[in-house]
Amino acid sequence: MKLTTRGRYAVTALLDLALHQQQGPTTVSQLAVRHGISPAYLERLTGVMRAKGLLKSIRGPKGGYVLARPAEEITLADIIEAVDERIDTTRCKGKANCQAGTMCLTHHLWDELNNEIFHFFQGITLSALALKPQVMALAKRKIPSLQVRTCTTSL
Repeated sequence: MKLTTRGRYAVTALLDLALHQQQGPTTVSQLAVRHGISPAYLERLTGVMRAKGLLKSIRGPKGGYVLARPAEEITLADIIEAVDERIDTTRCKGKANCQAGTMCLTHHLWDELNNEIFHFFQGITLSALALKPQVMALAKRKIPSLQVRTCTTSL
C-alpha cells in the first residue's frame, strides 16, 4: 500500500485540529508551522476537506478551520476518501490486468488486503487516535519558535 503525502497530510491536519479544538479555530499557517507542511499545499487540502464536509472555515481575525463534525464521528477512512486517496496494494491499480492484461494468481489476495486496510482505517476515529499515549506525548512537545535572524555590519 502506498499512501501519498496527500493522505498523510490530511490525516495530520485533522488530527491537529482535533487535538487543538478547545483553543478554537486553527489557521493554515499554524498547521504549516507545527508540522512543516507547505501552506499552499495545506490550503488546497483544507479546501477539498471543507467541500467534503470534514472542515468548517471560520472568518474573521480569530478565524481558521475547525472540524465540521465531532472527532468521534470522523474516521481515518473518511479523511483518506475525502482527499481521493486510493488504498491499493495491487500492481494493476485494481484493474485486474496484472499479468499481460489478465488477472495474476495473487490479485485476490492483494485486493483482500486493500479491504482489510480500509476496514482498519474505518475503525479508527480522530478522537481515538488523539487519545493514544504516543500521539498525546508528541502533541505536548514544544514547537520551537521561529527566530528572525538579523545581520549587522560594522563600518
